[in-house]
Amino acid sequence: MALSKVSLAAVGLLHLFGAADAYSRTARSVTHSTILDRADGLLPEYDYIIVGGGTAGLTVADRLTEDGKHSVLVLERGVFQNSSSVTRVAGGFWGLVDPTLTFNITSVPQTGLNDRSIAVIGGQILGGSSGVNGMQVLRGQKEDYNRWGSYFGKKSEWSWEGLLPYFQKAWNFHPPSAELVSQFDIKYDTRYWGSTSNVHASFPSFSWPVLKMEMAAFGDIPGVEYPSDSGSGETGAYWHPASVDPATVLRSFARPGHWDGIEAARSNYHTLTGQKVLKVSFRGNRATEVVFVPGDATDLTQARSVKAKKEIIMAAGSIHTPQILQASGIGPKKLLKEAGVPLVVDSPGVGSNFQDQPFTVAPSFNLTTFPFHPDFYDMLLNQTFIAEAQAQFDANRTGPMSIASGNSGSWLSLQVVAPKSWKDIAKRYEAQDPAAYLPKGTDKAVVAGYKAQQKALANSMRSKNSAVYNFFLRGGYEEGSVVYLHPTSRGTVHINAADPFFSPPKVDYRALSNPTDLEVLLEFTPFTRKYFLETRMKTLDPVELSPGADVTAPEEIEAWLRSVMNPSCFHPVGTAAMMPKHLGGVVDEDLLVYGVKGLSVVDASVMPDLPGSYTQQTVYAVAEKAADLIKGRA
Repeated sequence: MALSKVSLAAVGLLHLFGAADAYSRTARSVTHSTILDRADGLLPEYDYIIVGGGTAGLTVADRLTEDGKHSVLVLERGVFQNSSSVTRVAGGFWGLVDPTLTFNITSVPQTGLNDRSIAVIGGQILGGSSGVNGMQVLRGQKEDYNRWGSYFGKKSEWSWEGLLPYFQKAWNFHPPSAELVSQFDIKYDTRYWGSTSNVHASFPSFSWPVLKMEMAAFGDIPGVEYPSDSGSGETGAYWHPASVDPATVLRSFARPGHWDGIEAARSNYHTLTGQKVLKVSFRGNRATEVVFVPGDATDLTQARSVKAKKEIIMAAGSIHTPQILQASGIGPKKLLKEAGVPLVVDSPGVGSNFQDQPFTVAPSFNLTTFPFHPDFYDMLLNQTFIAEAQAQFDANRTGPMSIASGNSGSWLSLQVVAPKSWKDIAKRYEAQDPAAYLPKGTDKAVVAGYKAQQKALANSMRSKNSAVYNFFLRGGYEEGSVVYLHPTSRGTVHINAADPFFSPPKVDYRALSNPTDLEVLLEFTPFTRKYFLETRMKTLDPVELSPGADVTAPEEIEAWLRSVMNPSCFHPVGTAAMMPKHLGGVVDEDLLVYGVKGLSVVDASVMPDLPGSYTQQTVYAVAEKAADLIKGRA
């Protein structure tokens, strides 16, 4: 999730948490995969080569090597990293603000955001973004996953029912304590979860007292329900777990879960870190080799390659998977010609359909009468409390420092947020010319794909069972962290035509390029004000901080939105979409790249559109399903 001004302010207080080594002292030994010190140790050929050792890549690698029948190489740009910035739970965001753990690309200036450029950030370590994210474990609604399958027809296995077994397989769920359940009325249902994975979903041992009132206040709003579990695929207000191993109270992510969590050594599994993959090479239309260089290389003189016998699996994420595909000759014909890249497949959808979830899109409030202590801000500003919390954590791994970035809030439909206007918003959106707000010259197949999305998303706007608004609670005397879950604007990720291999890709969110986004966002302001001023929250004497109670005219709210909105929660998807080829799809239902053989994609770039949640949990589920698909064609 994106960082709020609250979290950014906390960065300067990092040293207050101290005892950094304590957070990594219980890490498991590394005995499972042969981690190569240099490329000279590579075999000449592997059955499978996985490009990217992140959330999806390590999940798939684990599953492909567990029976010992196939050799697998993982190539990862980042390195093994187990610092406190990775492992520490308290606050939940330290990895995102540690520049040694992430790539950081600057987007092109965003016309819709007053020409501001945006930081494009993702994990660049073994374990990927699951090693630096805010640790929220959230699942989308049933309709989100059914919508994916609908692009292929009624019989698709990409659906809520088809993915639920993989959600269950991906996570080892640990319920909250009976004390917290009673105190905060936390609902959960283990039927939606599994118990066998080495990736853990658990609850903190402590919650901020004000959260009980904040959660109850959502029930004062007509139409808000409290689902039986955060993983039930329903809208409403609920508590959800974090990706934390309760045995150690350390971050649980793909590396400890699917790499050093493997009990016995696997001679068929090699990992090479610190390598930048440049492209995939082909013999005819079959993917045969991966070309790569050391991460600090600036030219092709150090390039080398390794062969794949069965399949090359792209898991480099929604920013770098399209870059590598395009540099390999799979992408929009015109773009590749400009870059001087020989064309293998004219695939206009590669790098199109780029989506992320905008953040900080509603008012923030100060609760001036605040009888709840301690609160979130005590962990930032009260050094006596910080010392006490640290001592408690050091003693028994409990208390406030077991809270990541939070685990409660609401995920609400447009009907609830905009009860008077949702029908008109959906009607106007569905009536749009699908090409009108896409980049000029967009290929007709990509336009057709967006038309299909447009119809499906308009239906979701009309549904009580699809969330568009997320109010993420932190448990402090200031609140106002809101996420827009289903933006209608579509951006692009394209190679730099002047330097396709070594320059970062050109990332364009095209934020607010579709006017429907502004229509929806303008509804977030009065709704959030309603939460603070017309529910039981009003007894805490809330005072609006931003944009201010005097900002009421739509054009004033719009100006404020354009000046403050971040188009990214670091949840990029869609740039190698799983859709039919005639709809601009890049991969089919088996996640195989159209037009070639032996090449697949397994990361978030295959999601045709966003789930109504953050993306971590869904990436794991997609990767688990991908592993079964790959094994099924071995």
